[in-house]
Amino acid sequence: MYQVRCILVSMLLFLGFYFCTCIDTITLTRPVKDGDILVSNGETFALGFFSPPNSTNRYVGIWYNKISEQTVVWVANRDHPITNSSGILSVDQTGNLILHEKDQSFLFWSTNVSGVANGVSTAQLLDSGNLALFQGLVNKEVYSWQSFDHPSNTYLPGMKLGLDRKTGLNKVVTSWKSSQNPGVGDYSYKMEFVGSAQLFLFKGMARIWRAGSWTGLGWSGVPGMTKDNISNGTYIDNEDEVTIVYLMHNPAMLSRFVLTEFGTLERLTWEEVSRKWIGFWYHPKDQCDGYNHCGPFGFCDPYASLTFECDCLPGYEPRSPQDWYIRDGSKGCKRKVGTQMCKFGDGFIELARVKVPDTSTAHVNMSLGLKACAEFCLRNCTCMGYASADISKGADDGGCITWHGEMIDTRTFSDGGQFFYIRVDAAELGTPLMLFSNLIFNIYYMIYVAYQIFFT
Repeated sequence: MYQVRCILVSMLLFLGFYFCTCIDTITLTRPVKDGDILVSNGETFALGFFSPPNSTNRYVGIWYNKISEQTVVWVANRDHPITNSSGILSVDQTGNLILHEKDQSFLFWSTNVSGVANGVSTAQLLDSGNLALFQGLVNKEVYSWQSFDHPSNTYLPGMKLGLDRKTGLNKVVTSWKSSQNPGVGDYSYKMEFVGSAQLFLFKGMARIWRAGSWTGLGWSGVPGMTKDNISNGTYIDNEDEVTIVYLMHNPAMLSRFVLTEFGTLERLTWEEVSRKWIGFWYHPKDQCDGYNHCGPFGFCDPYASLTFECDCLPGYEPRSPQDWYIRDGSKGCKRKVGTQMCKFGDGFIELARVKVPDTSTAHVNMSLGLKACAEFCLRNCTCMGYASADISKGADDGGCITWHGEMIDTRTFSDGGQFFYIRVDAAELGTPLMLFSNLIFNIYYMIYVAYQIFFT
């Protein structure tokens, strides 16, 4: 009898588990209290209250539901922790999500959305890890707010980083203060839009690493992206937005970018066999990743094991040889003495596997192929170099990006990067015809100077 009873209980538990539906929504009458857990429909993510390691403070966060190591990917009240277990996340009469205590004496966090129709909203935790606030109870096509627009320290598949031109919102990833404090930390990863759009890692207001501009295959400063066979990145630049988004080829694979409190951006994937996060790549990783490490017109080569990692671009020499001697390249380089730029015989030297210079002073023209790009650059005396704007396409269709003014933060990779063409004069090219042309020009110039001195 006892065995029969045990079997019946087991069957009921199994059936109850099998037919249960996860609660993934918050409504006016269904809040989330401390101790409650909201689980997305596919059971990939969970939302609830948590405390970081070695802390008793309570935060509302989203984490992976099925993995053993609790990994928080988003936090609501980052800088306003609750010090007890009386927190409640609910939808209020204005249609906003609010985080408060039982007596509502203090508001810890709110979505702060105005103009919600009828003040009625439903918040749903989606299987992407996005918490979305929808207008009304049924229409899931129109959301008034989503957590993906307000990242914490984690960038997830399907999340867009960059500028929403309709709202003016620039979506930025920010580090935690520490592993015990999810408050907004010192580091941020965001897109800048001067010249050609790029992603930068900041410490406060200072740039410390540049992911670079979009090459069609990835960011120019992240060679690991070109070897990424588990996801696909898409760069979008239209009248509505300038953003980057990536999606997994296998949606069941858990992968994330995280900006650590130590100032590194890491790409991680969950490995089920070892039950841990496996690093795919991270930056910054060497001295050449440091933003503008070798100064204007400098060129950083981390593989120069016996010499200084800083060199000058072809046609340039150290601005301060004394600083260069003590391995300080911060002042960069200048044109070599005697260089005759924008004269007959100018040309280009090709550099391979390059992280192209900062594109803040660059111009992009997608209607020009690579050959037309070279011709365009030669005709413009302010043009210092050029490259293909999209290396995923052929030379005739990849567009043209040209640099005008100082070129900074250029480096080489052992693998990855792209071709970069630096403008030099005839003497630097070193061909007999070019050297002869340069000699004739110099003779003519000296005769002209002598004439001006003695006969005028």
